Amino acid sequence: MFEKVNGKVVKVNVGMAGGVAARTGAMLFYTGDVSFAPHQIPGGQGMGGGGGLMRVAGRMMAGEHERTMLAQGTGEVHYGFAGLEVHVVQLQPGATLRVEASRLLANTAGLQSSIVSVMSSGGGSGGGLMGALRGAATGALTGQGMFTTQLSGQGAAVLLAHGGFLELPVGGPDPIVVDPQAFVAAYGNVQTELKTALSWRDAVGRGSGEAMQLHCVGQGVVYVQASEEKL
Repeated sequence: MFEKVNGKVVKVNVGMAGGVAARTGAMLFYTGDVSFAPHQIPGGQGMGGGGGLMRVAGRMMAGEHERTMLAQGTGEVHYGFAGLEVHVVQLQPGATLRVEASRLLANTAGLQSSIVSVMSSGGGSGGGLMGALRGAATGALTGQGMFTTQLSGQGAAVLLAHGGFLELPVGGPDPIVVDPQAFVAAYGNVQTELKTALSWRDAVGRGSGEAMQLHCVGQGVVYVQASEEKL
């Protein structure tokens, strides 16, 4: 499917991939008969229903993900974005990839995609409106968005990072503790929990891992960029 041309560019045969969804502006060039159309990621989990606050959360969610374009046809497309490093992840049935929306370059269109609260990816953190509100608070501290993109099924996705990737296996007796701004994605059966390392008063105004830490447990892989710089 996706093939790395170098550390910053991938190419893909769109027809063989069954279509490709990529962030707007990521297409560098293509050959063949390829068409592009706006592509919408489905809504978040637990965000349906009635009240005014729920609708507000839904609008906030809709504004957090990156706009994407769907490429279809027969041809080969080259993708890259802002000179950032790229990494290809092959997804297998039963596994899930959760990736910060700004750090997802492209994915095969056959993958199931949704947007979930950043707090609903950890065990017991909860989704829905309360998850969204907690996500807003933690996002303000960590520099992350309120929501994250979840991909599942069989296919492939391409991640983006500043300064290259670290691929950290999760599954030992101790959690992997990550600076939230360095976190790129988690693949497999990985649960994440955001914990406060300092008092609330000390943490306000700080976005580094010294204030907030992302604890990762379970079985899988966590991808970390070699930088705290936002995308």
